[in-house]
Amino acid sequence: MGEIFSPGKLMLTSEYFAIDGALVLAVPTKLGQEFSFEENEDEKSLIFWEAYHQNKLWLKAVIDYKNWQILETNILSSAEFILKTLKNVQLLSIAKFRNNFTYHLKTNLQFPADYGLGSSSTLMNNLAEWAEVDPFHLNSLSLGGSGYDIAVAKEKSAVLFQSRPEIKYEKINFNPSFKNELIFIHLNQKQDSREGINFYRSKMKSQKLVDEFSDLTRNILLCNELENFSELMLIHEQKISDFLEIPTVKTKFFSDCPVFVKSLGAWGGDFVMTSKFDGFKDYFWGKGFHTVFQWNEIIR
Repeated sequence: MGEIFSPGKLMLTSEYFAIDGALVLAVPTKLGQEFSFEENEDEKSLIFWEAYHQNKLWLKAVIDYKNWQILETNILSSAEFILKTLKNVQLLSIAKFRNNFTYHLKTNLQFPADYGLGSSSTLMNNLAEWAEVDPFHLNSLSLGGSGYDIAVAKEKSAVLFQSRPEIKYEKINFNPSFKNELIFIHLNQKQDSREGINFYRSKMKSQKLVDEFSDLTRNILLCNELENFSELMLIHEQKISDFLEIPTVKTKFFSDCPVFVKSLGAWGGDFVMTSKFDGFKDYFWGKGFHTVFQWNEIIR
């Protein structure tokens, strides 16, 4: 049995503007998704799919890939997504699902599904690595999105990423001197990224604004001091708030917080980033947010 692992991700800059080619800074998380596989030459043309969430069985499906039919499953809608994705793997691969083998495929998501750390992107990258196909192409066919999360999963590293005019990215060593002052808080809910993207796409935007986020990303990379980093994060957050015409997460939940609070990824859920201050744990716990990670606890 072979095994593959892809880390999750946190998007530190450019959020929605990544779709229009703004420069993105994203970092990998310690937790990700495991994928194991076994192939039997039994002439049955079947896929036995098992998906676990934190080692607990979540989805089971048996798929006939000669006819692309779900023979049995416990969650039909999820099995249909897996069938569609595996069909795309067949389309792109020169070897997988082109014989009569039986495939035993198993995934295990190491983090809670509502964390928004990349349950789909880690799956796409694992499948692409297994099938030796382009993960960006598989992701585009199966899901869409800018692809920054695929770059992090593929490289297992922090990346600078741009989706336009074509996908390009580079591995970087993002290791700020003040990293131990940064913390990440989960907002107790998962934001629907596609819904957020559709809302963003409905609004008119200029290339000038896209370029401003690229410049912010470059300046954030150069920060040597927390104070400067905090100022740039505040500017970044306000620019997106003004564009989307929705309040910042700080205005909504943390108006009395003495430091910056920055949304990470689609607004309205998942994680935010901020910095430590006296009594920060009691502050966030008092507001009902109990999942607080320090940098070295969550960032790979």
